[in-house]
Amino acid sequence: MSTIKAICLSEKKGTQKHTVPAARLVEDWGLEGDAHAGHWHRQVSLLSFEKIEAFRTKGADVAFGAFGENLVVEGYDFRSLPVGTRFQCGDALLEMTQIGKECHTHCAIYQVMGECIMPHEGVFAKVLKGGDIRVGDELVMLPPDPAVRRAAVVTLSDKGAKGERADESGPVLAKLLTEAGYEVVEELLIPDEQSRIQMELIRLSDGRQCHLVLTTGGTGFSPRDVTPEATLAVATRNAPGIAEAIRAYSMTITPRAMLSRGASVIRNGTLIVNLPGSPKAAREGAEYILPALGHGLDILRGTAGECALAFSREKK
Repeated sequence: MSTIKAICLSEKKGTQKHTVPAARLVEDWGLEGDAHAGHWHRQVSLLSFEKIEAFRTKGADVAFGAFGENLVVEGYDFRSLPVGTRFQCGDALLEMTQIGKECHTHCAIYQVMGECIMPHEGVFAKVLKGGDIRVGDELVMLPPDPAVRRAAVVTLSDKGAKGERADESGPVLAKLLTEAGYEVVEELLIPDEQSRIQMELIRLSDGRQCHLVLTTGGTGFSPRDVTPEATLAVATRNAPGIAEAIRAYSMTITPRAMLSRGASVIRNGTLIVNLPGSPKAAREGAEYILPALGHGLDILRGTAGECALAFSREKK
């Protein structure tokens, strides 16, 4: 049986969390009274009790809440679970939304120990249904919904990131994805900087475990057009047929399609596809490929049966 070992809150951001014997989970918000709750995907943070204990054996004197975690739970290796895994505690229901997080500023624990486990062992969840929880309550794991396909849209534009130009392509793609049955978990607008593009593609693939990431912009001949280079740099496998199909289809509309350098790749369990920057070309490309992608994504991420098998192994 997996149980809640500690519940931790902080009323103000920038202050260490402290333990409480009980708390209330608020739907689409987080823990009542916690400064980090809100209408976003990282409403509740979870950390395995066993990971904290292992860290303590290295000589670290850390209390519950020191890593910024909301819930310390015994019995689960959260890092090994897929995004989308749900957890039931009484009436409350959580859904895991992200694995790990980037550490922008090294905390006091890192300064002393040279490492901190939260960035790579902690996970985040959103509250699907609210309810009261207490220390000692059982946290029951439920498998992800195999029908859910998560997607993200990344717009690359220097002027757009500066607020000098409205992003029209990103919303077009998000709407098409939603209409095709995808859950669009993030829409980003970032500058044409290769390191930043790579960082976001890695986070969306590994941390958010999106099934599909569509980018728009940065695929031309300009020196600042580095989206294909960033995409290829994060790939674990190539999937060139999709980009080739987009170009071939676009050539039937305009010969300038031959100037597009967009790539399509796989990073672990995520398919990343580059689309042109113009709203019209982005729409045309997405409308052409989306009907055929479902089968490939099912193969890439596994069937419901395989998800259930992984879930049963974790419980053992």
